[in-house]
Amino acid sequence: MSEPIDLLIVGAGPAGLAAAIEARALGASVTLLDENQAAGGQVWRGIEANGARGKKLDADYAAGAELAAAFRQSGADARFGATVWSIEPEADEAPASVFFSQNGNAARLRARRVLLATGATERPVPIPGWTLPGVMTVGAAQILLKTAGLAPQGRVWVAGQGPLLRLYAVQALAAGAQLAGILDLSPPVPLGLVMQVPAMLGALDYMVKGFSWGRKINAAGVPWVRASDIAAVAGADGKLARISFTTGGARRTEDAGLLLLHDGVVPNTQISRALGLAHDWDGTQMCWRPKLDAFGRSAIDAVFIAGDGGGILGAQGALLTGRIAALAALADTGRITHQEAQRRIGPLRQRLAKHEAIRRVLDTLYPPVFPQLDDATIVCRCEEVSAGALREAVKLGCLGLNQMKAFTRCGMGPCQGRMCAPTAAAVMAEARGVPVAAIEPYRGRFPTKPLTLGELAALDG
Repeated sequence: MSEPIDLLIVGAGPAGLAAAIEARALGASVTLLDENQAAGGQVWRGIEANGARGKKLDADYAAGAELAAAFRQSGADARFGATVWSIEPEADEAPASVFFSQNGNAARLRARRVLLATGATERPVPIPGWTLPGVMTVGAAQILLKTAGLAPQGRVWVAGQGPLLRLYAVQALAAGAQLAGILDLSPPVPLGLVMQVPAMLGALDYMVKGFSWGRKINAAGVPWVRASDIAAVAGADGKLARISFTTGGARRTEDAGLLLLHDGVVPNTQISRALGLAHDWDGTQMCWRPKLDAFGRSAIDAVFIAGDGGGILGAQGALLTGRIAALAALADTGRITHQEAQRRIGPLRQRLAKHEAIRRVLDTLYPPVFPQLDDATIVCRCEEVSAGALREAVKLGCLGLNQMKAFTRCGMGPCQGRMCAPTAAAVMAEARGVPVAAIEPYRGRFPTKPLTLGELAALDG
């Protein structure tokens, strides 16, 4: 069997690319696996192919091309179109085996350390009518914009909260999109924001960027409307035709051909759950995240986690956590000394503190919106399970999401609960009269992604 890899990285977003470059610069052998066809992850999706078009979207997106080029030049073994479906820690000199499929073939690689840089998952916004044709997430629309240059036209509304609303609007307008308006569902500015003033003063570049996005949106004549709720309304053909929302205490209806929804992102914990790692409850963002030390090290020595998969920090924070995790992993394997790792990590930790501070500001401004769902609203889109069905299951004695699978099949579809988990937990908590953190989360199991019996049977060893 071949010599194990020093560092195997899952995910080619900011954290994964930065970790690979750092590790290769220190002479480590590095293999990176990503299920997409090129580097970039979600934040820099399509960056290598976009060229001049990418420069028009925004400066931060265009900057990703430099990191992608540095990664290509680093000598790391890059395997794209590779879907990781299992990781097995071992006890010998190669502490982990990583199983993945690529081009219809399953394979296994052995690595001394594995770094999960799988990023985030967009939080769902389950409003009445969100399953209608013509309703999408902002993240999905951004993928279309970055990969195919598709800018929406006509009566397009963007609704929800968080920085991505502004960023996507600016990117879409730069690409020639037409936007009918933006519905801001965020709550009033909380008094607690006063406590975050020092953090805001220490990150003025973030604040300036946000204000500049707002100016561009205003200059384009796109209405910015404060709203407290929203519903999508179907036309005679069963597609989205109108949206209805409350603003200024009055109900208002507008024609709509496309509605894009967003309520922030949560860590992608599919693999970390399947590994059985401990997770902490983030009471501010109402989500679970892996329990890690300051270097991204998990309870399994062989497994590190960096980027938004370990806690939402954004692209620049992900770059730093990727580098920190790579250095700590190489120190563990003896590639560099722990003293050398600490010397290199110190300045990175200082820079990371700024991004951690501004994240606290954003968390204060944009707490998750969990709308009051009527019984008819779909929660699990894969299995078409409604909020009413979840409440009925609670009445019958269901206590957690894993039991809910047996009662309703909620979370058993193709997404394996990635999309419905936050909403299902909130509905159950409300029905039981307990905090959301008290609801048992979905237990992930390997394989975390579909694979054929043929792939499994042909796997060597």
